[in-house]
Amino acid sequence: MRDIAGELGPWLAEGREVAVATVVGVSGSAPRGPGAALAVDGAGSALGSVSGGCVEGVVYDLCRQALADGRPVVERFGYSDDDAFAVGLTCGGTVEVLVTPVGAGAPARPVLASALAAFAEGRAAALVRIVHGPEELLGGALLVHADGSHEGTLGGSRQLDRLARDEALARVALGRTGTVDIAEDGSHCPGGVTLFVECRVPPPRMIVFGAIDFAAALVRAGAFLGFRVTVCDARPVFATRARFPEADEVVVDWPHRYLRRTETDGRTVLCVLTHDAKFDVPLLTEALRMPVAYVGAMGSRRTHTDRLRRLREVGLGERELSRLRSPIGLDLGARTPEETALSIAAEIVAARYGGTGLPLTGSSAPLHRTEHGLPEGAADRRGLEPLRSSG
Repeated sequence: MRDIAGELGPWLAEGREVAVATVVGVSGSAPRGPGAALAVDGAGSALGSVSGGCVEGVVYDLCRQALADGRPVVERFGYSDDDAFAVGLTCGGTVEVLVTPVGAGAPARPVLASALAAFAEGRAAALVRIVHGPEELLGGALLVHADGSHEGTLGGSRQLDRLARDEALARVALGRTGTVDIAEDGSHCPGGVTLFVECRVPPPRMIVFGAIDFAAALVRAGAFLGFRVTVCDARPVFATRARFPEADEVVVDWPHRYLRRTETDGRTVLCVLTHDAKFDVPLLTEALRMPVAYVGAMGSRRTHTDRLRRLREVGLGERELSRLRSPIGLDLGARTPEETALSIAAEIVAARYGGTGLPLTGSSAPLHRTEHGLPEGAADRRGLEPLRSSG
């Protein structure tokens, strides 16, 4: 629901009865990921989308039915080989949708209102609901804040709420939305209930080092992708707000010193555009030892070879050096700052989802990767952590 939080919150505040359909599972190629939502009120007004149009009509009808009978329902939609125009996803995947009525007196209504406020304001939080389990539990909701406090209940035992809270906190730390099977004994296995944990975390950071023309274009690309973008350069004449009006912040400091003291996490991307050894070497020495998602550095292949030599001389090992994306970006034949920014942004997206960067024409790779980025274990193998944007 985080994608419609800013519009759905006022609906609840106005006292409208609504039904909310949320994508809780995706398999194969599907147009929208977990957390995508469609809301319908008692007058038939709708906002949001669960499929980009493929199954919108039938989900709308399910919402209207849920408003009428007050019963939650879980429905799965997929492609029909017999009739490509039947109710289903013509892109070939399947989606699972949870439809929840939120009447005026629904116990979960205040919890959902708090969750929508947190999502709209960008506060880190997770909303937990039950997708599979006893029917009487399908309407429950538990909102877990980043500090561990929580509101509401799933309607089962205190143990279930505690387990759900712990799982939500773990997922908030990673910014991951998805399902998890929980048994009453605390084990992660089928046989208990399936929880859907919808997370909202602040946008990931992009830190661009080097206040050059290419940086200005990359700032715009980063903002477009949903990053909170910082530009850092030690030269005050170049690192100005006037030159980077679309950056969230512009910092005048030595890059390695700023990186040492600023906040980063497993979703942060670092783009080093200085291509000057006196800046690059101390900065990359810090960066390649940090658990960030992406480290890229601009420069020719000759510059890259010299940079690797200098980094080895200061003690970096081959595992650390293997994390460096240099020359930065994908091979798009880019020439202009805008084209170069596009190639860098494309590589960041590919790293996020485990993409190949190859043309889709003739490729057998799935068009839509998992919601959370790389397949299980792939992040560790490649020295990457999956990114998560605010959406």
